[in-house]
Amino acid sequence: MRNKKSIFILSALLIVALGAGIYYAVTIYRMNLIPSMSFEEMMDYTTKNNERAIITVGIIDGEDTGITVYGENSSILPIDEFEYEIGSITKTITSSLLCKAVSEKKAELSDPINEFIDLPQKDHYPDFRRLVTHTSGYKEYYLDRQMVVNFFNRRNAFYGISTDELYTKIGKISLADKVYPFEYSSFGISVVGGALAEIYASDSTTVMQDFIESDLKLENTRISDGNGNMEGYWNWMPDDAYIPAGAVVSTIDDMMKYMQLHMSEALPYLSLGHEIHAQVHATTEKYEKMGIRIDAAGLGWMIDTQNNIIWHNGGTDNFNSYMAFDKEKQIGVVILSNLAPDYRIPATVMGAKLIRTLQE
Repeated sequence: MRNKKSIFILSALLIVALGAGIYYAVTIYRMNLIPSMSFEEMMDYTTKNNERAIITVGIIDGEDTGITVYGENSSILPIDEFEYEIGSITKTITSSLLCKAVSEKKAELSDPINEFIDLPQKDHYPDFRRLVTHTSGYKEYYLDRQMVVNFFNRRNAFYGISTDELYTKIGKISLADKVYPFEYSSFGISVVGGALAEIYASDSTTVMQDFIESDLKLENTRISDGNGNMEGYWNWMPDDAYIPAGAVVSTIDDMMKYMQLHMSEALPYLSLGHEIHAQVHATTEKYEKMGIRIDAAGLGWMIDTQNNIIWHNGGTDNFNSYMAFDKEKQIGVVILSNLAPDYRIPATVMGAKLIRTLQE
C-alpha cells in the first residue's frame, strides 16, 4: 500500500514538473517569436478573444497626430477619454517638477535630500541627481509590515505607507557617498517627491496636482482616488509616500499633450530632464532582444542612446503603459492599456516596436 502511495505521489510530481516544463518551453517559444512580429501582429495577439481589452495608442509623427483605440481582436473602437493608471510614468511628472524647482533656484541637482527633509545626522544622504537616475543605492522598495497587510488584503502594495514612515526609513538606511550601479527605485523617487513637497511647503498630493493643472495644464490627469471609468484601480490614501512614484491616472489626450510638452520644450526647463545625467548600461540581453534599451538615465527618463529614444513605462495590477519620443525626428508614441503588465505582450514591447518602425 505504501509503495502504491509513493508511486502515486511520484507520478503527480512528474506530471507537475512536466506541466511546468511545457509551460516554460511554450513561454520561451513565444518570447523568441516576439522580436520578429510587427506592431499589428503584437496587437492582434494581445487582444485576441479578450472582450475587456481596451488599448489606446497615440502617435505623433512630425505635424501629424493620431489616436486609435483597439478592442477585442484588434477591433477599432470609438475614441473616448478612458482613464488609465499610468503607473511609473508618474515618475517623469515628479522629475519634471524637480526640473521646475531647479529652474526656480529652489534646488540644485547636487543638493542632498537632508537639506530639505528633517533627517537624523549622517555622513551621507543621496542627492537629487542620484535619486532620479536610480544610482543612489536605494532599493526598488523596502518590505515592511504594511506591505504584507496589503498583500493579504489584495491592495496596492504601497497603500497606507505614510510620509512620516518614509522619512523614518530613510533615516535608518546607510549609503556610501558614491554612484551606485543602476537599480530602479520607486523608493528613491518617492524620496524626491517628499523633498519637493517640503520645498513647496505642502504635501505630495497637493504639490503634484497643482503642477499637473497649473504648469502642465492637463485637465484630465490626477492623483488617483481609486475611481474612474475603467475597472481595477489601485487605492491610495492622501498622505501615501509612494504617490510620486506611481499614483497618476490620465487619458490619451492628456498624455499626448504631456509628451508634446517634452518634445517641443514649450516649458524650457523640461529639457534638463532629457539630458544624460548617468551612464547606466542597464540593457539586458532580454531587453535588447525585445528592442528595449537603457543605456543612460535622464532625470526620471530612460535613454536609448543607440536609437535616440527617451522613454518610460508603467504598470499596476490591471494597467500598463509606455511613452517614448525622438526629439530630433519629432516622433512620439503613447500606449495605454487596461491589461496587466504580464498579460501576453505588454505596452512596452509593443511601443518599442512601434516607435522604431516610425523612425525607419
